[in-house]
Amino acid sequence: MIEALFSALQVVTSGTHLLYLAAGVSLGLAIGILPGLGGIAGLSLLLPFIYGMEPISALAMLIGLVAVIPTSDTFTSVLMGIPGSSASQATVLDGFPLAKKGQAARALSAAFAASLFGGLFGAAVLTGFILIARPVILAFGSAELFMLAVMGLSMVGVLAGKSLSKGLAACGLGLLIGSIGGAPATGEYRISFDTLYLMDGIPLVIVGLGIFAFPEIIDLARQNRTIAKSNVLGKGWLDGLKDMIHHRWLCLRCATIGCLVGALPGLGGSVVDWIAYGHVVQAAKDKSKFGTGDIRGVLAPESANNAKEGGALIPTLLFGIPGSGGMAVFLGGMVLIGMEPGPSMVGADLDVTYAIIWSLALANVIGAGSCLLLSPAVARLTTIPYGYMAPFMILVISFASFQASRDFYDLLTLLAVGLLGVGMKRFEWPRPAFLIGFVLADNTETYLYQALQFYEWGFLLKPGVIIIGCLAAISIWMGSRNPPDNPVVSEEEKKSHAVNRKPQLAFAGGIFLFFLLGLVDAFQHSFLGGVFTGGVSAVMLLFSGIVIWQLATGDVDAPVNYDHEVSGEHVDVKNVASLGHYIYWFIAFIIGVALFGFLIALVLFFVAFIRAKTDASWLKIIILTGAAALSVTILAHFMVLDFPRGVLQNLVDLPWPLR
Repeated sequence: MIEALFSALQVVTSGTHLLYLAAGVSLGLAIGILPGLGGIAGLSLLLPFIYGMEPISALAMLIGLVAVIPTSDTFTSVLMGIPGSSASQATVLDGFPLAKKGQAARALSAAFAASLFGGLFGAAVLTGFILIARPVILAFGSAELFMLAVMGLSMVGVLAGKSLSKGLAACGLGLLIGSIGGAPATGEYRISFDTLYLMDGIPLVIVGLGIFAFPEIIDLARQNRTIAKSNVLGKGWLDGLKDMIHHRWLCLRCATIGCLVGALPGLGGSVVDWIAYGHVVQAAKDKSKFGTGDIRGVLAPESANNAKEGGALIPTLLFGIPGSGGMAVFLGGMVLIGMEPGPSMVGADLDVTYAIIWSLALANVIGAGSCLLLSPAVARLTTIPYGYMAPFMILVISFASFQASRDFYDLLTLLAVGLLGVGMKRFEWPRPAFLIGFVLADNTETYLYQALQFYEWGFLLKPGVIIIGCLAAISIWMGSRNPPDNPVVSEEEKKSHAVNRKPQLAFAGGIFLFFLLGLVDAFQHSFLGGVFTGGVSAVMLLFSGIVIWQLATGDVDAPVNYDHEVSGEHVDVKNVASLGHYIYWFIAFIIGVALFGFLIALVLFFVAFIRAKTDASWLKIIILTGAAALSVTILAHFMVLDFPRGVLQNLVDLPWPLR
């Protein structure tokens, strides 16, 4: 073992290894900043370049990219409210409100410091745990994994907001939408309407962008101001470091959660940040600031999502079982360069294993250090007038969505999910609860089916299931403490705001009808194919019905005057565009794509939008439009991507990239 450690140290400190590691980190920084790409796309882009390389150098590039993406994807989550990847969705809840308060540099530096801590902690845990991990990982079967998914769903109690009924219904809506497509047990297609696109389900990237990014873009565009109210960023980067040090025990707890959850195949990447966020809310005595700009809401998920990379490497290296989607591609990269994951990684190839671990730690230091240095400058993006920012943000979420399945329907689905997100934000349905349900839908159903097949209902008596069930019960109990106060609504207030409940009733009614559709659809399938969706729909019909009854009787919180409120902040309504105004702009962009193809529609959209919403000169408009078109064209070239086609491309044979 001593010989393996010494050999690994020599490899990691060599100039060639550090050079390739830095190259991987640089690529990871660039990929992470682009929302929707994440580790899977980044690793996929890198695979062709490492073929034929010396194995250790190729591993250095792979590890550099894997380590830094959960750090760099924080930029858009904090600055624009656009989740950089599935692992940074929870960061949006408090990171983006901090940016709107002019504290973007503080939020970014706190996130990067927490990411560095989590990454180093994950590498340290992996170093000591690598030899004893095998029996621990093998102890988790389908029954225990099902209960872990249930524990993830228990976070809904914390994230439900002012109404538990709305929170549960929102979670159920996420579960049902996440179940669209083939049933894990039988392959039957649920709620797909015989549409080929829906048979594979709705991609997570599109749901994350539609639920969180789309509503924020619409609200900020309506006000036509900068993201941050203040143009002064101050010494926020130093404040963020102090925040991390002050809350070091919170970061330690969440990093531990990240390691444990990341080590379990199939769960870590997309849910660990929500589990960490739920933990910090549960443990806090004062919960009032969460969701409005609490720095703890940034530190918790960021320390967890970087630590989970160390945990995810355990099953990947030892058993060849990827701990996440990104690790699945990493596993393919190892095979491509001639390395075989398995027990040999703690035997004959132990030196390679330790080289991987220490490369992970070094990559976190390089990546977090680079991001910390860049954050004050990058944070100034929040001071750019929104007339210039909005078209770029629409470009970013559209391009990211199109990566999901490279189908024109990706853009239509983004619009549909975005409208759902606008409605949920407008009528105070908790979007995090929805996203947790969506993320866990597939795993929950799969593990339930497997547990029933292997153990029948006796799986509920397994010791691991009981322990995890108790933890979930504790989570629910802690989340139910100190519920938000529901202000008393007078009869006069009910009458004066009665008109505002009509759109809320219509929205809740639409959700009720969707659950009814899910129940009807479940009866069209076999028992195994429809039991999950039917059960979810039946239970959620009850909770969505309760919401409708509360709205109809006025037994809810004081209604909001939506004509005068945007993003929860009272503003001068004269300077606020109507809700539909910018939605129509986005619809016009999609129609342009259908007619002229993506790139031509993009150019037309940029020119029309900037000309209509700013006083920019034609020269500035041409420069900005050209920069946007050139950027996506270069990116498409490296990704071997053809843009969505339109009617024009079907009629005329155009050269790339216009074809």
